[in-house]
Amino acid sequence: MVNSADILKQIFHSAVDAANPFKAVRRACEDIRVLFEGGGFSRLLVIGFGKASPAMARAADESLGDLIDSGIVITKYGHGNSRKHGKIRVLHAEHPIPDENGRIASEQITDMVSGADEKTLVLTLISGGGSALFVSPAGGVSLAEKQMTTDLLLRAGADIGELNAVRKHLSRVKGGRLAQLICPATTVSLILSDVIGDRLDIIASGPTAPDPTSYGDAYAVLARYDLVKKVPESVTELLVKGQMGMIPETPKPGNPVFSKVKNRIIGGNRLALEAAREKAETFGLRTEILSSVISGEARDAGRLLARKALAVKRTAAPRSPVCLISGGETTVTVTGAGKGGRNMELALSFALEIEGVPGITLLSAGTDGIDGPTDSSGAIVEGTTAPEARNRGIDPEARLQDNDSYDFFRESGGLLVTGPTGTNVMDVQLILIEA
Repeated sequence: MVNSADILKQIFHSAVDAANPFKAVRRACEDIRVLFEGGGFSRLLVIGFGKASPAMARAADESLGDLIDSGIVITKYGHGNSRKHGKIRVLHAEHPIPDENGRIASEQITDMVSGADEKTLVLTLISGGGSALFVSPAGGVSLAEKQMTTDLLLRAGADIGELNAVRKHLSRVKGGRLAQLICPATTVSLILSDVIGDRLDIIASGPTAPDPTSYGDAYAVLARYDLVKKVPESVTELLVKGQMGMIPETPKPGNPVFSKVKNRIIGGNRLALEAAREKAETFGLRTEILSSVISGEARDAGRLLARKALAVKRTAAPRSPVCLISGGETTVTVTGAGKGGRNMELALSFALEIEGVPGITLLSAGTDGIDGPTDSSGAIVEGTTAPEARNRGIDPEARLQDNDSYDFFRESGGLLVTGPTGTNVMDVQLILIEA
C-alpha cells in the first residue's frame, strides 16, 4: 500500500515537472521565430543565466537553431552536463556566492552583446540563481568584496528583495543595466520566476527590467541588518556616492531603453502548485492551495503551517483525507553553527509542532532540488519524527536552535534527495492529513 510520504513525493514531482523549463521555452520560441522573421532582424544572439539555463538553451537550440548566430548561458556547477547546445555554450559558476568563473563567463556575455545593433535580436533566458551566476561588480568593488557582502546578507536573513536591492547597486549588469548595454538591439527575455509575486525587478536582480530601488534603498538594507560597518569599505563608499548623485542610478521605469525590451514570464510557483493540486486529486484527496507567497523565517512558517494542519485535522476526522498545498520562499537567519536549508528548517519546526499527533505528514522541498549548501532537496516529517529522534539521543529543539536541520534529518531519517531538477520556481510544501 502506498504510504503518505510516497504520495507526497509523487505530488512533488508533478509540481516540478509542471515548471519544466525546456517545455516552457519550446512553447515561447514559436513567437520568437515569428518576431525574428517578421521584424527585419538579421542576427539572433542567445544569452542566459540561472539554474535552468541548460534546459532553456537546449529548447532554444532545438526550436531556433537555424537562426541562432551564437550564444552563452551560465548555470551552477552540477546543473547540466552538456557544454554546448548547437551554437550556445554552457558555462558553469558558483551559487549562491558568486565566483571568478561567474565573473569571467559574465564578461564573455557582455562582450558578445555590447556590439549588437538595431538588426540584432537578443534572446535572454533567465531563471533562479541568475543573480549570483551573472556577476559583474561595479567599478571600485572587487569580486571578493561582493562575495563577502552577499554572504553577510544571506547570513543575516535578508529576503530576496533586500538582497537584490544591494546586488543591483554593486553591479554593471543588474537592475536594468544589461538592457542598457544591449540597446539599441531588441531584447526578449523568457523568465522562469523564482520570486514571490513574479516581480521582474527582483528575478535574477532584474537585468532587463526597470529598477524601482535606489542607492539609498541599498544602503538602508545594510543599516537594517547592522552591516554598514561589517561590509567592505568600498561597498559603503559606492552606495554613499550613489546617494549623492556622483554615480548614475540604475535605469528606472519610463527609461526609453525599455521600449526595446519585452519581458515574458513563462513559469512560476503558482503553476507548480496547480499541478500539485491536480496530482493530489488523482489520489482522491480533498485539496486546498493555501498560498503561493509563503515567506518570512522558515521556522515561523513551519509553526504556522503545522497549526493550520492541526486545525484541519480536528475538523476533517469524519471526512476524506486532505492535501494542503503552499509555496513561496522563506529565509533562515543563521545564528548557530549547524548545516541546513530553509526547507529542512521549516520541516523540523513543523515536526516539533505536531509531535505525537498521528495522521499528518509534511513534505517541504526546493523545486531546484537543492536546499541550502547541502545535497538534499528538503525533508519529510510526521508526528513520530521528533519523539523517535529523542529515543535515539537526538535533540530536535537543540538542532533547530543550532540551524542544524540537515544533520538532524541525516541522522534520524527524513531527508528528501532528488538531485538537481533543472528548474527553479521556489519551494513547495505539501501536507497530507489523514481522515
